Amino acid sequence: MIRIPLKINPGELRDISMMPFYSMKQGLKTVVIFLILVVFPLEAFPISLQKEEEMGKEFMKVVTAYFEFVDDPMITGYVNKVGRHLVSVLPNKYFDYRFYVVKDSTFNAFAAPAGHVFVNSGLLEAMDSEQELAGIIGHEIAHVECRHISQKIERSSKINMLTLAGMAAGIFLGIGGADTAAQALTMGSMAAGESLSLAYSREDESQADQVGLKYLYQAGYGAEGLVTMLRKIRSTEWFGSDVIPTYLKTHPASEDRIAYIGNYILSHPSPEKNAPTRDDEFDMSVTRLIAEYGDENAALNRFNAVLEKEPENPRANYGLGLVHGRSGNRKTAQEYLKTALKAWPRNPYVLSDLGRIYFLSGQYADALPVLKDAVREIDDNDQALFYLGRTELELGEYDKAVEALEKLVQKKENFYQGHYFLGEAYGRMENLGDAHYHLGIYSMGKRDAKTAMVHFELAEKKLADPVKLKKIKKMKEEIRLEGRKHPGEE
Repeated sequence: MIRIPLKINPGELRDISMMPFYSMKQGLKTVVIFLILVVFPLEAFPISLQKEEEMGKEFMKVVTAYFEFVDDPMITGYVNKVGRHLVSVLPNKYFDYRFYVVKDSTFNAFAAPAGHVFVNSGLLEAMDSEQELAGIIGHEIAHVECRHISQKIERSSKINMLTLAGMAAGIFLGIGGADTAAQALTMGSMAAGESLSLAYSREDESQADQVGLKYLYQAGYGAEGLVTMLRKIRSTEWFGSDVIPTYLKTHPASEDRIAYIGNYILSHPSPEKNAPTRDDEFDMSVTRLIAEYGDENAALNRFNAVLEKEPENPRANYGLGLVHGRSGNRKTAQEYLKTALKAWPRNPYVLSDLGRIYFLSGQYADALPVLKDAVREIDDNDQALFYLGRTELELGEYDKAVEALEKLVQKKENFYQGHYFLGEAYGRMENLGDAHYHLGIYSMGKRDAKTAMVHFELAEKKLADPVKLKKIKKMKEEIRLEGRKHPGEE
């Protein structure tokens, strides 16, 4: 058996950034250039779709550098499913829409150039139905489709350097917390002082509501979810100025909006068709968000309070299973997850989490059938494939481990942890070419250029696959290019 040495901290395997080689120094330069172009356009003319796409890419570089995202296939997959259903009714699809969950407790949702739509985890946790999520996402899609952001940029030539400095400070230093940075990035920043020319106007909000409501009804949701969310957001303002929701700062005139939407509901009592019913998926996604990414004690109190009244409640049992698993109390976690499975039999996500807890407890024989069932139920279950591959690796079934992990990384190339264990599996099979190939990709994702280059050069000596050799050549060139951009930096 041949083991391939690689210096690695096991703690790094949980959260590995999927960003490209991108230094903070270069990031700050990009932000400055981006903001200067936004605030001082060279010419006053409508921005083309291509230009907005380019702006969206630069915008995302900045956002990923300064904000933490919830990178969870269940949660983000569900949010994207709702978003794509709404996008499906658009008469003209200008952009390839993408939907993200930002790990931030403030009540906010915002749109970026070229169809990037963000929902803060705090806002998602406060929702009680898919209709509420659809209402918020539909409104943000309307802002993009009406090209309000592009118009703001086009008209921004009168903004002075103080505004630019305030926006940059909010991004660079997080003045006022992530709240301020998010506002600056959506061009509705309170850091912009008295200037309102980059904030959404009442007219923008009115138009976005009109257009967004049309999308909601065409998608089969109705408007009740949007109005209930606006009331929730509005009610939190009374706790004091320090907790005024970001959403109210970037999306003004909520009382007028609530009244308008209420009148719309009276004149449009129900949509002509119904949206797909995904109540269980909504419940599980929000429960997972609270249990895995929120405050542990708050999550325990929340779910225990539900169980006091409803001991068999599947959502609360699932949540408690996740929280206890997160804190290392795995035996207790298994019992709660098994209880959840009684109400949600053969649920692929509960099965996946139970299999994961078995694996982390070293109960590989128990994990194997549960994870296989999870994969059978949903073929593209990333977590189940990942832990199935790792379980088979621990049991010495290397060929099966390779099969599961290859399927995972082919579907999700940037799942760098998958590449690491795939390299490990190939190494145990003494297939050194593929082992070094995947460990090189892992090292590249970890932004360890030196180690990546070593693995790629070793892989080139062992591999005969022309497709993989071509990819290696391309990745080595990317590493060299980054090295020329940032001499002396790894």
